[in-house]
Amino acid sequence: MAVRKAKKVKAKSAAPKKPSARAKAMPKKVAKKAAAARRPAKSIKAARSARSARAARAAAKARPAKKKDGRPQGRDWPALAPYLTVRDASLSLEFYRDAFGFEVEGMVMRDADGRVTHAGMRLGDACIMFAPQGMSDQMQAPAVSGAPDSLSLYVYVPDVDAHAERAQDAGAAMLQGPADQFWGDRTAIFKDPDGYHWTFATNVGAFDASKAPD
Repeated sequence: MAVRKAKKVKAKSAAPKKPSARAKAMPKKVAKKAAAARRPAKSIKAARSARSARAARAAAKARPAKKKDGRPQGRDWPALAPYLTVRDASLSLEFYRDAFGFEVEGMVMRDADGRVTHAGMRLGDACIMFAPQGMSDQMQAPAVSGAPDSLSLYVYVPDVDAHAERAQDAGAAMLQGPADQFWGDRTAIFKDPDGYHWTFATNVGAFDASKAPD
């Protein structure tokens, strides 16, 4: 009897141990860390290299594509933007904001005395830049040079009637109130304090040849 009992005990001790309840409840993250600790150093290095490569590819995709037409990177600046010469750039900043709804785009440059020497502004996808007289000996504002109107800045806006009312309230000189034109736009025309001619428009219809002047 004693011999048989000893054999049974030996057989029991040789059987594989079942995982404990604690081991079963081990979180996945801990299990992964434990597996990583048992992994050879070369495998760990390879995994890190693969993660770095994936991160580099993701960063390259997220980076804005470099423009090939010469425009500044990271800014949606149009390829053509009028550069105006004004009498006082600080006053122009206020006027174009209050009367026409433009907002500052990019950096406003100032001299040692705090006077604005360069500014860019945007209204929708329309952009302008300007600098005060004196930055170039050859450039003057039309209001100073007395040059006749030969250019109009034509800007589309969502509601030309509301835009015209805003401009008038801010002191802009109206040359023509909102009116429908034969080419399908409703337009209003203003002159700013530096003598520049502005036409604001909202498209309201199609071209009508019967209304075109003879």
